[in-house]
Amino acid sequence: MRAPISVIIPTLNAETCLGACLASLMPGVEAGLIRELIVTDGGSTDATVEIAKEWGAEVLEGSASRGAQLARGCRAAQGDWLLVLHADTRLNEAWVGPVAKHLRSPDAAWFRLAFEDGGGAGRMVAAWANLRSRMGLPYGDQGLLVPATLYARVGGYPNQPLMEDVAIARALKGHLIGLDVIATTSAARYKKQGWLRRGARNLWTLIRYFAGTPPQQLAQSYRG
Repeated sequence: MRAPISVIIPTLNAETCLGACLASLMPGVEAGLIRELIVTDGGSTDATVEIAKEWGAEVLEGSASRGAQLARGCRAAQGDWLLVLHADTRLNEAWVGPVAKHLRSPDAAWFRLAFEDGGGAGRMVAAWANLRSRMGLPYGDQGLLVPATLYARVGGYPNQPLMEDVAIARALKGHLIGLDVIATTSAARYKKQGWLRRGARNLWTLIRYFAGTPPQQLAQSYRG
């Protein structure tokens, strides 16, 4: 019987974090859960692609739009389950058991967010993220484990540069379960911009998206 999970990781100049992300997945390889690793790159100019290949990943290259990258990776995946993970996120060592148990479910799942060296501010932001997720809106840095059939049924990731994780979470409404697995992600952007400032910026972007602002316009202001 073939391993059930295809892992899809979008990357763009992720050489400093990709190795740790992939290393956290090795228990799943050893347990016979992971069928393939797919790194879908958006034009990295650092050693990201070389690192991915050294770890045995299949590398797909194309435009630097996270929605398009994820859609491309999921189309290429052959597993019965898709595990989508950001390159700066890693799963805790005990993830294999809860994930293996969840594979008997027809629903998608997300992981509990934590920040690396986030301190008190990081714990507060993570607590809000996990509460928001329980209300049906997990973000991409919390990971997504979804049956390939359910992914196809809801239409998959849209080809958009921002809010692709919100779009698919809304499409999966009623089919999302939180797992007792911690996904630890980098706090670098929060520390650089300030926890309050970045949190407010993320919330304002979400509000504008719900109000109908095109993702392309949001991406320009968000990254600018």
